Amino acid sequence: MSKNSTTRYRWVITGLIFFITLVNFVDRSAISFVIEPLKQEFHFTDTQFGLILSAFAMGYVLLTAFGGWLVDVWGTRVVWPIAAIAWSVCVGLLGFAAGFWGFIGLRFLLGVTEGPHFPAMTRSISDWLPPLERARALSLGLVAIPLSAVLGAPITSYLVADFGWRTMFFSISAVGILWAIVWYWCFRDNPQDCRFVSETEKKLIADTCGQHKVIKKNSVDWRFILTHPALVANNIAYFAFGYMLFFATLWLPGYFLKEHGLNLKSVGWYLTIPWLVGAVFLKAGGFLSDWLYKKTGSSRFARSHLIWISQLLAAVCFVFLSYTESLGQSLFFLSLALGFGLMPQPAFFSINIDVAKERSGSSQGVTSSCLSLAGIVAPILTGWLIDLTGNYQGAFLCLAAITGVAVVTVIFFHHPDREWSYAKANA
Repeated sequence: MSKNSTTRYRWVITGLIFFITLVNFVDRSAISFVIEPLKQEFHFTDTQFGLILSAFAMGYVLLTAFGGWLVDVWGTRVVWPIAAIAWSVCVGLLGFAAGFWGFIGLRFLLGVTEGPHFPAMTRSISDWLPPLERARALSLGLVAIPLSAVLGAPITSYLVADFGWRTMFFSISAVGILWAIVWYWCFRDNPQDCRFVSETEKKLIADTCGQHKVIKKNSVDWRFILTHPALVANNIAYFAFGYMLFFATLWLPGYFLKEHGLNLKSVGWYLTIPWLVGAVFLKAGGFLSDWLYKKTGSSRFARSHLIWISQLLAAVCFVFLSYTESLGQSLFFLSLALGFGLMPQPAFFSINIDVAKERSGSSQGVTSSCLSLAGIVAPILTGWLIDLTGNYQGAFLCLAAITGVAVVTVIFFHHPDREWSYAKANA
C-alpha cells in the first residue's frame, strides 16, 4: 500500500475501543452472577449485597471527573492502559475476597481504577473521528456494553456453575492486561504521529477534527463544563441512564432467579435476549443520530430528541414489565425497555464533543460521574426495595419514575444548538 493511499485505521482504533469496553463491562458486572453463591456462603442479605454492588460506584465517582482531566492532560495512550491493568488486577483479587468488607474494599478499588474509561473513549473518538462519524463510532464502542452481557452472561455463569466463583474472577482478569499492551503499541494521541495512518487519512482527520491539542493543567474551564445548560441537562438524563444500566447489569440475574425460578445457567442464556436487542438498538441510535445530524446540522434534532423519545419509551416499557408475571412477557418488555434505554447513549457522548470538543475528556468525566452516582443509588435502593416488598415491582416502578424525570429535563433544558456560539468560544 502506498504512503498516500486511503486507510481506515481510525476504525481499527474504534475496534480496540469496542473490545476494551466489552472487557470493562464483563469485569464490572461479573459479580452479578455470584449473588446466590455469595449469599449462601457469606449469608448476605439483598441490602448488604446492594452495598457491595454500590461500592464500585463509590470508587468510580472519585476518578471519573479527575480521570477525564488526566486524559486531557496526559493523553489516552498512557492513562487508559494504566487504568486497564489496574482494574484487571482488582478483578483477579476479587477471587481472594472473604467477607463483607473484603468485597466492599475491592469493589471500591475496581470503581476507582475504571474511572478514566469513558473519558478516554470520548477523547480518543474526538481526536480521531470526523463529526459525521462520531455517533457511529461511539455506538460501535458503546454497543460493547449490551454485548458484554450477551457474551459474558453465558461465559461467567458457566464458569461459576462448573468451577466456582473464585475461578471465574481469576479467569477474566488477564484480558485487560493484554489489551493494554496492544493499545500502547497501536495508538497515538495525535493521529498525525501514527505510522499506520496514511497521509490521505491524516489529512481527512486534520481537516474535519482539527489539530490535536493537549490542554494545560490549569486550563480546563470547569465553570463552563459545570454550568452549560445543555451539559447540565445531559448529565441529569445520563444519571437516569446510569440508574437503568446499573440496575440491569447487577440485578437482572437475581430477578430471573427469584421471580421466575430459573437456574444460573438458564439465566445466563435468557439474558442474552434482552441484551442483544439492546445492542441492536444502541447501534441503530448511533446511525440515526449521525443521519439526523447530517440532514439537519442540528444537535437538538440529532441528539436531544433522540434522547428524550427513547427514554420515554423505555420508562413505559419498565412500567409494563413491573406488572407482568410470565417469563415470555417479561423477556418481551425487558428487551424493549433495555433497547430504548440504551439507544440514546451515543447521543449522550456526542453532546460532550459537540459542546466542549477540546475538553471532551473532562466534560465526559463529569457526565460519567453522574452515572457513577446512579451506580451508588441504584444497587442500594433496589436491594432495599426488594427486601421491603419481597419482589421487583417497586424497583421497576422506581426506575421508570427516575427515567420520566430525565425526559422532562431534556425536553425543556437540553438545547445544545442554542449555546453553540458560546461553546465554540470556550472550547
